[in-house]
Amino acid sequence: MPEWDTLWIDGNVATMAPQTDGCGQLIDAAVAVSGSQIAWVGPRAELPGHPDRLATTVVSLHGGWLTPGLIDAHTHLVFAGDRVDEFRQRQQGASYEDIARAGGGVQSTVSATRAADAMQLLSSASRRARLMLERGVTTLEIKSGYGLNLETERRMLQTARALEQKLPLSVCSTFLGAHALPDEFAGRADDYIDCVCDEMMPALAAEGLVDAVDA
Repeated sequence: MPEWDTLWIDGNVATMAPQTDGCGQLIDAAVAVSGSQIAWVGPRAELPGHPDRLATTVVSLHGGWLTPGLIDAHTHLVFAGDRVDEFRQRQQGASYEDIARAGGGVQSTVSATRAADAMQLLSSASRRARLMLERGVTTLEIKSGYGLNLETERRMLQTARALEQKLPLSVCSTFLGAHALPDEFAGRADDYIDCVCDEMMPALAAEGLVDAVDA
């Protein structure tokens, strides 16, 4: 009976082992997995037998690379709407300030995100997260900051938590309540900061939705 479930061969591995060249390169390497655990890593020449007898499934990497999961330490993955038109405006010479004065920028995304329900946010965020997984990202930070009120900031952070349950990802949820000044607090920045610090942050932390805070 084969010792391993899956064995990858014909490729290279970045082990990230300490005291190596920085990424611990192994050229023409093999990686074996049993269950959910890596059982063996090393040069293919040092395999303790023929691949077909060692594993139930043998996969050729065709010269590709295996790396540890990548980390994206700064994302705004949870939001609604898009600002494609603003990209075109920027190409035509408009400044961010011009766009913001016309109702675009962060406030445009805030309006769309406030209007989205929990299922809409989870659906769109799941699509983005799957694309990241396909590109090797397994750990990511997700910021809120497109709600700018307690209800929507909560919904965004709940979505980040739900992604971690739905997909094979590790997620750090960051409260970014002071991302911008919401329209309802125009001219009252100090009042909004008080709201963020005295109302929003304590409530969200008490619900276990916050791993970190950004501003």
